[in-house]
Amino acid sequence: MAAEAVTNHVHSSAPEAVYIHIPFCTNKCFYCDFNSYVLKDQPVMDYLRALEKEMEYTVAEHPPGEIKSIFVGGGTPTVLKPDEMEYFLASVKRHFPNWSDNIEFSMEANPGTTDLEKLKVMKDGGVNRVSFGVQAFQNDLLTGIGRIHNTDDVYRSLENARKAGLDNLSIDLMFGLPNQTVEMLDESVSRALELELPHYSIYSLKVEENTLFHTLYQKNQLPLPHEDAELEMYLLLMRRMKEAGYKQYEISNFAKPGKESRHNTTYWRNEDYYGLGAGAHGYVKRQRHMNIKGVTPYVEAALKGLPRLDSYEIAREEAMEDFLMVGLRMLDGISAQDFERQFGVSMEDTFARPLNKMLNAGLIEKREGYYRLSEQGILFGNDVFAEFIGSLTVNN
Repeated sequence: MAAEAVTNHVHSSAPEAVYIHIPFCTNKCFYCDFNSYVLKDQPVMDYLRALEKEMEYTVAEHPPGEIKSIFVGGGTPTVLKPDEMEYFLASVKRHFPNWSDNIEFSMEANPGTTDLEKLKVMKDGGVNRVSFGVQAFQNDLLTGIGRIHNTDDVYRSLENARKAGLDNLSIDLMFGLPNQTVEMLDESVSRALELELPHYSIYSLKVEENTLFHTLYQKNQLPLPHEDAELEMYLLLMRRMKEAGYKQYEISNFAKPGKESRHNTTYWRNEDYYGLGAGAHGYVKRQRHMNIKGVTPYVEAALKGLPRLDSYEIAREEAMEDFLMVGLRMLDGISAQDFERQFGVSMEDTFARPLNKMLNAGLIEKREGYYRLSEQGILFGNDVFAEFIGSLTVNN
């Protein structure tokens, strides 16, 4: 039986990770291009019932393995009212009943949308990790990016979470924001570290199309920090997190030992996961899918069958490229042995040209069968990843 379990894991015969999308928000942030809709007048219960239908169809098509991680993202899942939250969490447990003893069940939250009652419902429904979108500790910066919480909400939300018995908490911060200075980021990092949380995610702002920021950027009205300042911000936050005893285990993520996000690690290791909800992406048996985005079209489609917008097989070459690109985001790097086990060929032979080029440039380093970003490579990660995109299809 033990041997069988091992082979099962290698072929990942059944997904062990679940992503669920709740597309509602109190308002749309100026930088956000996620599939999200302002909550007012939305058919929330219809959506949750449709989501349950999708769960039903999904597990019938691909029965789940032992579930190791569940991640509920959005939107802002915590805009659900306590009774809606309870219904939603019960439906998750009903369709994915086989949870690992140490499951990581994360939910994204916005400060100010989590009172004690709601957090208790979350905890009772199985949620054991909450990630708060804090972004900055300066109220004027928050207003400038379209956030509706203030720093008092942050402290109150974290206090409520702890009162509800939730202590595996994470916060997101952002750098490179309009009008943000290196000093402001330094202050945000200090205030974040005072909270002594097990995990922090710190992302740089990307100006995405179809956002208010993109419109302003096009008109030259977005006062972004100079790229030198942005580099200084990144170096500062890496140094501060390291000094405080946090391991940088991925380009934008820092954790106390053993508190790395297991769910996100599923993505970075290119493993299978279910993707449920409007606009969600999933990856099962080398088949990628994307769901219908709009709330009402999603609801209508999910009552009839799987609410797919698109579904396609990932070619072996593309899967190999993905393995390297997403895997190199992890600071432990990628294992040549894992690659060979997944694809049956040598990683060094398959990617000889880009690997040697990046090794010679000093952007990646090799240690004991692992390839990983060097200190310099971490700063130029996107350039490194770009080397592997299409490198196999070009050669053939």
